[in-house]
Amino acid sequence: MDTALIVIDIQNDYFPGGRMELAGPVEASLAAQKALAAFRDKGLPRFHIQHVSARPGATFFLPGTAGIDIHANVAPLPGEPVIQKNFPNAFRATPLLAQLQGQGIKQLVLCGMMTQMCVDATTRAAFDLGFQCTLLHDACAARALTFAGTQIPAEHVHKSFIAALGGIYAKVLAADEFVATV
Repeated sequence: MDTALIVIDIQNDYFPGGRMELAGPVEASLAAQKALAAFRDKGLPRFHIQHVSARPGATFFLPGTAGIDIHANVAPLPGEPVIQKNFPNAFRATPLLAQLQGQGIKQLVLCGMMTQMCVDATTRAAFDLGFQCTLLHDACAARALTFAGTQIPAEHVHKSFIAALGGIYAKVLAADEFVATV
């Protein structure tokens, strides 16, 4: 019982019609749903992370909008902790670390959105805090980026960040691979 699931920012604004649509959010949320169901079935700890924009000029995850709501595919059940954050790293200025330590958690299974932002920041922070991490690559979603006038497709962004996290920061698995071991 020293393992917890961290479901990061799977929120409406990342889905079709949202203010910051990602590539493949539905598929990623359904993969995350499998992991969440496995943790629920086994009675293992799970935490939902919800980003609420506090930054001046923010254009998504705005307080008081439906965009901040956790998507129905992974909606928390009564009693499941929802940790609100205002920064990409889910540990920064939140009670997440204290809650994990209070439950004796040593290992984290992470999934969520955006791969290149909050998933990356939270996974790296978790590793730096001493947690053993598993990252469910197909339960994460990204969006395209532009650098130096070059458009980088979302699939390449996603795979690059997952590759960078794999090995040192996290063991990388597909949701089905992980669920088969729970």
